[in-house]
Amino acid sequence: MPDNTVTVVYIADVVGEAGRNALKKHFPGIISRFHPHLVICNAENASGGYGLTERNYHELIHLGIDVLTSGNHIWDKKEIMGHINAMERLLRPANYPPGVPGRGAIIIPVRNEAIDVEVAVINLMGRVFMLPVDCPFQTIDALLEVFRARTPLVIVDFHAEATSEKQALSYYLDGRVSAVIGSHTHVQTSDARVLDGGTGYITDAGMTGPVNSVIGMDITQAVSRFLYTMPGRLKVATGRCMVQGLMLELEIESGRCVKIEPFTYTTKEGD
Repeated sequence: MPDNTVTVVYIADVVGEAGRNALKKHFPGIISRFHPHLVICNAENASGGYGLTERNYHELIHLGIDVLTSGNHIWDKKEIMGHINAMERLLRPANYPPGVPGRGAIIIPVRNEAIDVEVAVINLMGRVFMLPVDCPFQTIDALLEVFRARTPLVIVDFHAEATSEKQALSYYLDGRVSAVIGSHTHVQTSDARVLDGGTGYITDAGMTGPVNSVIGMDITQAVSRFLYTMPGRLKVATGRCMVQGLMLELEIESGRCVKIEPFTYTTKEGD
């Protein structure tokens, strides 16, 4: 990679132990292929398909993830409440109301023999068909006043349900952030591109979890829920898995995205 760029790998929503195991299997190959300076991973479903435990946080950080993002399921494992302030590399959406524990953004130093820069990572959550959180548009305006004074390299994980809300935020931020990466819906979209102002964008980066599933969950249980509308806790599906995500190449001086490349790795049956 040229010395004037930073390479970032984003791992899409990890679902349960199956997703964690698939990521462990393919992580060395992903690193070897892209040689990233920074790795981001959405981990809000990494523990049993709902939430994140302290143990699994450390497991993913030990693997080599630099920043873990999340979304509406971040509080599903109640133990997180007492630990999240100490989990320095874990983000929850920045547009939760003031007073909520944890942090919604972080600046990570990226240093080697060729570069010495900082990259800001911001986690936001949408409001359409989601929890009634604060406005993500106004929240990031305030954050950018601070972060853009330190670095032009800003990556946003926008955890949202509606494609329209994700697209709207990407255009709102075009030219002001390096990338807007959509998460939450677990289905990788085919619209990865660099917008006119230089912001990399994809509506959804996909999922790291079972291939034959309903967004990571057991097919029979998911179909039954839609068929009968009865409540119940879904279980993570079994079988072969995929690791989805994308690679970003960012210009250091301008913060512009010069390349965005989605990827999918699939395990074999029984792996």
